[in-house]
Amino acid sequence: MSPYYDRSNLSRIPDLVKLAQPAAEAYLAFEQEAYAESGVLPVRTKELIAVAVAHVTGCPYCIDVHVKKFKTLGGTREEIMQALLVAASTRAGAVLSHGTHALLAYEESERAAEAASDRQEAPVPAADGPECFC
Repeated sequence: MSPYYDRSNLSRIPDLVKLAQPAAEAYLAFEQEAYAESGVLPVRTKELIAVAVAHVTGCPYCIDVHVKKFKTLGGTREEIMQALLVAASTRAGAVLSHGTHALLAYEESERAAEAASDRQEAPVPAADGPECFC
């Protein structure tokens, strides 16, 4: 079996584009515009951002493409590492701040159980199927 992530798989992108051409062409135009020289952010900076985002999303194709582009624009390994540390810290911070939702859900469940107990009702059972699609 060939490796799951093989750079040659990217040659199949035109096949995907044909399956939903208007939407794919709109995406590709958006991507081209996003990475174009804008006078606001240099392309080099945009590629460094892309390197960090590629690591957060875990896309080996994007990591490969954007690291190579960043390097051709004069980017260094040290800059990549700093960007990765910022991305990791930001991602970890998001997990921590989203933890507030866990507290709220837990407390909401407690209140619902207490309200059912006050009304002398049986607690509402958990749903049979998934309530979440993550």
